[in-house]
Amino acid sequence: MSSAVSAKTFVYCSEASPEGFDPGLYTGGQTFDAAAHTVYSTLLEFEPGTTNPVAGLAESWEISEDGTVYTFKLRPGVKFQTTEFFTPTRELNADDVVFSIDRQINKNNAWNQYVAGASWEYAAGMGFPELIKSVEKVDDLTVKFTLNRSEAPFLANLAMPFASIMSKEYTDKLATDGKMEQLNQMPVGTGPFTFVGYQQDAVIRYKKNADYWGGAPKIDDLVFAITTDAAVRYQKLKAGECHLMPYPNAADVEAMKADPALTVIEQEGLNVAYLAYNTTQAPFDKPEVRKALNKAINKEAIVSSVFQGMATPAKNPIPPTMWSYNEATVDDAYDLDAAKKELEAAGVKDLSMKIWAMPVSRPYMLNARRAAEIMQDDFAKIGVKVEIVSYEWAEYLDRSKAKDRDGAAMLGWTGDNGDPDNFLDTLLGCEAVGGNNRAQWCNKEFDALVKKAKVTSDKAERTKLYEEAQIVFKREAPWATLDHSLAVVPMRKEVTGFVQSPLGDFTFENVDIAE
Repeated sequence: MSSAVSAKTFVYCSEASPEGFDPGLYTGGQTFDAAAHTVYSTLLEFEPGTTNPVAGLAESWEISEDGTVYTFKLRPGVKFQTTEFFTPTRELNADDVVFSIDRQINKNNAWNQYVAGASWEYAAGMGFPELIKSVEKVDDLTVKFTLNRSEAPFLANLAMPFASIMSKEYTDKLATDGKMEQLNQMPVGTGPFTFVGYQQDAVIRYKKNADYWGGAPKIDDLVFAITTDAAVRYQKLKAGECHLMPYPNAADVEAMKADPALTVIEQEGLNVAYLAYNTTQAPFDKPEVRKALNKAINKEAIVSSVFQGMATPAKNPIPPTMWSYNEATVDDAYDLDAAKKELEAAGVKDLSMKIWAMPVSRPYMLNARRAAEIMQDDFAKIGVKVEIVSYEWAEYLDRSKAKDRDGAAMLGWTGDNGDPDNFLDTLLGCEAVGGNNRAQWCNKEFDALVKKAKVTSDKAERTKLYEEAQIVFKREAPWATLDHSLAVVPMRKEVTGFVQSPLGDFTFENVDIAE
């Protein structure tokens, strides 16, 4: 009998291909799971199962009295991963942190446009180029951020995937070799898993990082088996071809719960699904038109058909589990007669429009095509003709940002840091127009409220400001808010150590497979 211990391979049936492997460039959850939560680490990290930022690559920090200077002490002895394509000669230091942030906010940084058209959408959405006055190396293990103003969510923002810390030594080598684009294809970080290889749209392979600063993972090999169809993911899970899957079809969940070979965990999702009108294009530039269309959307039918009831209709742009949620706002009631009359009163007749439907399952919208068909049927009843369009996921995300995009685009959001700012300013602020703000909506009253909340340290005062902002949002209706979903994760019974994240992350550093 062999005494050798067989390697443990964990297979995750992921729902979509990553857009790339540089988390700073993208906003898709599947990209964060495949890069930020496997290969990379951040200065702060979220305590598993919570939205509390705790020490990561930074083991401690100090904040000046006026809230504009943050000084971080880096964890000593952190090693970058050794791969077939790169062998580091030094440990993590302040140069890596300065580089990782500067490349996203400094247009003169040689890496700012290493991918053509790079918009650094998340850094821009968080306002980092305007917020950060400087990021400086004090010594090898000390980094100082100086801000132009105080920023209440700053620590939580630094725990987000876009703030992943790169190896400056690796990027210097790529620049010298004339292979800068390789950073987005062959990543090197300090995270729990080392990148091995990617077969486009099929499989990503990793091995455990035995030198991981947080302790070596219990599994030896991690495989992302990219499986876009939820039904196929379920079949693979049942057959034991994968250990865990995201975003099951709602109709399958009861059977999953009844299967003795599976475990199903669930929690209220920190999410929202929405239909973003292009508010710069007629007739969607009129709030009265947008509100009339909202009254023609049967959210209860969407929740019933798409989620089998495992969601609730949304009235606000933030989920009800988030602090500052405004209970007092009044939703646009489903009323086809009122919708038709209000469209006529706004001078809109024979309207033809497009509804964009996502091609992939997301936690906030398991079947966008079905939801779009429900809206299409209801809009037809008020004389509005709808064409449903879609694109491959990465292209969909890119095209839907265009300022001249036609119609209304279905999208959604799972909170990245537990702060209302991450929804209200990131998705609806003026600075996010052309990026995360798919409605292209810049309302000065709304923007002033969320910007004021961002620089206010008192939580009670921030809550009041966000409640006011939600009232403006409901009045102006740049979106049709659709639903907040229950997040459901099915896995094999032998899986241990997986912790469901309220932020929708899938991380595997603590996962094991019981013998």
